[in-house]
Amino acid sequence: MSSVEIGGLFLAILLVLLVIRIPIAIAMLLTGVAGYVAIAGWSPLLSYLKTVSYARYTVYDLSVIPLFLLMGQFASRGGLASGLFRAAAAMIGHWRGGLAMSAVGSCAAFGAVCGSSIATAATMGQVALPELKRYNYSGSLAVGCLAAGGTLGILIPPSVVLVIYAILAQENISSLFMAAFIPGILAAIGYMIAIAIYVRINPEAGPAQPKLNWRQRLEAQKGVWPVFMIFLVVLGGIYGGWFTPTEAAAVGTVGTGVFAVVMGGMRLPEFKEVLYGTAVTTGMIFMILLGADLLNAFLAISQLPVALVEWISNSGLPPFVVLAGILLLYVILGCVMDTMSMILLTIPIFFPVIMGMEFYGLDHTEKAIWFGILALMVVEIGMITPPVGMNVYVISSMAREVTLREAFRGVIPFLLSDFVRVLLLVLFPSITLCLVRWLT
Repeated sequence: MSSVEIGGLFLAILLVLLVIRIPIAIAMLLTGVAGYVAIAGWSPLLSYLKTVSYARYTVYDLSVIPLFLLMGQFASRGGLASGLFRAAAAMIGHWRGGLAMSAVGSCAAFGAVCGSSIATAATMGQVALPELKRYNYSGSLAVGCLAAGGTLGILIPPSVVLVIYAILAQENISSLFMAAFIPGILAAIGYMIAIAIYVRINPEAGPAQPKLNWRQRLEAQKGVWPVFMIFLVVLGGIYGGWFTPTEAAAVGTVGTGVFAVVMGGMRLPEFKEVLYGTAVTTGMIFMILLGADLLNAFLAISQLPVALVEWISNSGLPPFVVLAGILLLYVILGCVMDTMSMILLTIPIFFPVIMGMEFYGLDHTEKAIWFGILALMVVEIGMITPPVGMNVYVISSMAREVTLREAFRGVIPFLLSDFVRVLLLVLFPSITLCLVRWLT
């Protein structure tokens, strides 16, 4: 059996392990070790193992991950979500479907200090669901808008998954944050348009709430300024050249922690829970990264990615057909896998394929950034796609009176919006790259 065939066999074994719910880190470690031994033997593997952990965990860019995770934990427990929702609802809640639009806008703003899809959906669900229910919004629209809005948590920078992609693709983290900003805003606007169309077709699904006077609206905006300040300091500091991404994450974490204590009333027990939650998630991500390194080393010596690139190059398939197939596969995988696992598992295979093709005359860096944003968007679409849209299950667990069938029906308008947005970014890469070109 050739090394390429061994690579394909063990990749299939990895997928089987994932299907039977073996943790992704363990599955990648087992597959990487077994495949490496099958091709090269034990001695080369042991030589590789004695340096791989040190080489992986001494990468300076990795320090940004626990900092952004800690910032998200502070934001979730610091009452920032409720302030954002009240501010948005005060401004547009009197529109038909306005509360649902407020929830989407709040998710986008909260994503600027959270960086996690599921955390954004869960936190905003706790805040917005009671209000949506109180104003007689349909269950399907309420669950749909919050599940879809949660995906903005990972699109609006800062994003932990974008940091991971930047490390894997050896690209600049700041450039990827810049590239994600406009697609993230487009996603929020697209979701709001989807809500507006939905409530025009079904007026009873999103009734308007009483209109507030301007004094009440301005009073409600007090909940926005902490998030605005953190966002301005973190991203403004990165793009203005004042901070590296790691330094900006540290500053943002301290600022969010101060707001969590002063405004959210966080005390020592909650602080311990925040540290524990951050440590557990960081350990999980770092373990997955080590498993990904072993898997990538095995794939490298198997020559499977190289053979795949050569096969696709010689197949005569147009580059956009290949890109469409990869994006479709991401959507399918997103139904059964989490975002982090998909990026770590597939980028070593798909990235060389995309880099070996011509798209609009883009250079290597622009192509890597453009593909990274596209990949991030489509894996997040999987978070709301049946049958296992994770965000839908998270919100449905809070809205027990809404059946899963109703919940998944509620995300259909948002999936249509996602399709239009992905198509626009595929056809017009300058939408993704304009800020990168302008600011660098």
